[in-house]
Amino acid sequence: MTSQPAAHLKCNEVCASKKLKPMRTVCGLDVHKDSVFVCILNENGILFQDKIGVLTPDLERLVVVLHEHGATEVCMESTSIYWMPVWRILEPYFSLKLVNPYFIKQLPGKKSDVKDAEWIATCLLKDLIRGSYVPDDRIQQLRQYDRRIFDLNKDIVYKLTKLDAALQRCNIRISNYVSATDGKSYQKVVEKIAEGTTDPKVLAGLIHGRIMNRVGKDVITASLTGVITQTDIDVIRQIRDEVMLAQKHRKECLDKLEELCNKWFPDQMKNLQTVPGVSLRSATSVIAELGTDMSSFEDAAHLVSWSGLKPRNDESAGKIKSRKITHGNKFLRKTLIECSWAAAKTRGCFYNTFSYHQTVVRRKNKMKVQVAIARKMLAAIWFILHDNVPYRDYTPDIVAE
Repeated sequence: MTSQPAAHLKCNEVCASKKLKPMRTVCGLDVHKDSVFVCILNENGILFQDKIGVLTPDLERLVVVLHEHGATEVCMESTSIYWMPVWRILEPYFSLKLVNPYFIKQLPGKKSDVKDAEWIATCLLKDLIRGSYVPDDRIQQLRQYDRRIFDLNKDIVYKLTKLDAALQRCNIRISNYVSATDGKSYQKVVEKIAEGTTDPKVLAGLIHGRIMNRVGKDVITASLTGVITQTDIDVIRQIRDEVMLAQKHRKECLDKLEELCNKWFPDQMKNLQTVPGVSLRSATSVIAELGTDMSSFEDAAHLVSWSGLKPRNDESAGKIKSRKITHGNKFLRKTLIECSWAAAKTRGCFYNTFSYHQTVVRRKNKMKVQVAIARKMLAAIWFILHDNVPYRDYTPDIVAE
């Protein structure tokens, strides 16, 4: 058994020996990269105000200070990722609230970090703020894999663009005739060039027969005839290696994410994949970003608003100024938009019928229709996770029930 840190032992001694005051005592934290401004207060005024460090021993001393002053509630802003280690250390001991800085207004007057912490504590004491949704530890682990996959997808696209630019510099124009730069034919050509092979006839033999028949052998051979130096070969090989490494890391994250989701939430994984347009990858992303406990969201409308798929209500003097969607979880929103495109093409389901009616019959903007489908899908996902049931399509028989 590992021994507890000295600061934690001292916390237990303080809690056992000191009688907490009956009145409510709260703490506001203004978290920065290298410091945390602390303000502890109650109805009688400020009890403690100071600046501390962000190293683990400093945060353990903060736990002791909070216990000594009888603080039971702590509130902090979601400042980049700097709030996360503070949250992890304080979570076992206190009731925590994480607040979006957008919803915390500054007091008029001189601006300072100490005043920020005091204002956060004051808002918490007077119940003027509502905490953001912070998932449990398992969901946060899944989120790390999921968002790493999103980052790797961006890196791969960027590196493939750089790879094609390196080939275009040598006047290798094969990307004009293949469907994608991550396709097999294109990658086979890149691999051969990286090995030092520059003969256009040899390279043309690597192209898929269907592409060859569609474009013509002479055109393909001409597109693979370039001016390639040893420097070009070295650069192409290095970029190709970077792409392969990123793809390897992405596969590792995908496999681990799928393994954990099936281990911790097997029923929810199966139920989510019954929704039209939701694949295995989409189901893992939804669970990683959303979790499976819907008690944090009162109903489907609250979940839609939290995700940022709800249209804003910007109206004045009877004129609608904007109906753009609101800010929210961009990772969940991106996944659902991708699912909505697949659902709209799934014949026989409600989303396919809805898409046809809105885009063809009513001639609405196609992208806005996809956002509306994503919103409806998320509402269905709320009921699926809340009731732990598979998806049921919207049909007259179900309406009659």
